[in-house]
Amino acid sequence: MTKAKASWGSVRKLPSGRYQARYRVDGKMAAAPTTFRTKRDAEAYLSTVRADMERGTWVNPIAGKVTLREYSTKWLEQRPDLRPRTVELYEGELRLHILPVLGDLELAKITPSKVRDWHSGMLKAGKPGPTTVAKCYRLLHAILNTAVADELLVRNPCVIKGAGQEKAPERPIASIPQVFEIADTIEPRFRAMVLVGAFVGLRLGEMLALTRERIDLLHGRIKVVEQYQELKDGTHILGPPKSDAGIRTVAIPAMLKPELEAHLATYAAPGKKGLVFCGANGQPLRRATWYSAWNRTMTELGIEGMKPHDLRHTGNTLAAMTGASTKELMARFGQSTSRAALIYQHATQGRDHEIADALNGLIEAKLKQRPTGTEGATTSG
Repeated sequence: MTKAKASWGSVRKLPSGRYQARYRVDGKMAAAPTTFRTKRDAEAYLSTVRADMERGTWVNPIAGKVTLREYSTKWLEQRPDLRPRTVELYEGELRLHILPVLGDLELAKITPSKVRDWHSGMLKAGKPGPTTVAKCYRLLHAILNTAVADELLVRNPCVIKGAGQEKAPERPIASIPQVFEIADTIEPRFRAMVLVGAFVGLRLGEMLALTRERIDLLHGRIKVVEQYQELKDGTHILGPPKSDAGIRTVAIPAMLKPELEAHLATYAAPGKKGLVFCGANGQPLRRATWYSAWNRTMTELGIEGMKPHDLRHTGNTLAAMTGASTKELMARFGQSTSRAALIYQHATQGRDHEIADALNGLIEAKLKQRPTGTEGATTSG
């Protein structure tokens, strides 16, 4: 070892007979995390550390001693861009599924093997479900990616191929007559919500934030610019839609106009900023109230496995049946990442009206053939 290198690092023999390698970092001497059987092994370690430092790939092993529990708390605090509901979801995934197994491990000790054990353990237990397991894995991957960027880890130990991909089960699609049976059966104040969910395809949060001034019945369109998120404590937070593409103007089928006119006259809060779908006193509608009404209706009609969000899935499928292109569908339903928003934002408003008109014709044709009994849900292919 040259004199310059010797001043940077050194090897000494311990009373145990093993060798310790030490090197200078920020003016202080740091010891290797382990001792070595021979002096040559210790010198080889120092050479590796020196080479990594010169290449810019070295990570201080002391820095990685922070636990995942400590680091994940800091990680969440440093993300003011996250929506409040997203923060709640992340906190729940960490508290329930990630930290009980990995939380007390130092970052540097979270190895690919330990991640595989944690991941396979959840899948074998069957709890949580595979969709939640995928979400937890994505969250852990994101946190440890930041640890790599912070130079606390050399590489991300989350290396399981496909582990973050959700394989959601196929959702049921309601037939058009079935949509109207649900609308006829549910409490009258929720009738328009069923129809707007199925034939306009708004997300629940978008419907809950919809105000009178956003509905243009003269030109047959609804402007979506915000949504309500409801936290666990019941607090409602008004904010922009899920993505940039969520801000959109959607044409509505003509047959919905009288339905919306009747709803606005009877159930909506007064004033141009009054909520369209609201509580009895004009306040934001609780999701639990909507879900309870939905569940009672499903029980009464004998429909199993259909959730409120399946109305939007139904609307997307029905719109696709009109011959709308993928770009037009993504623009109509606000489905995209920021990157996809740039791709789909060129769909024209005129073509959106054509989709709504075609959808209206499809609805009217089916209503003429509407049977007296309840049809079962079909499953998407």
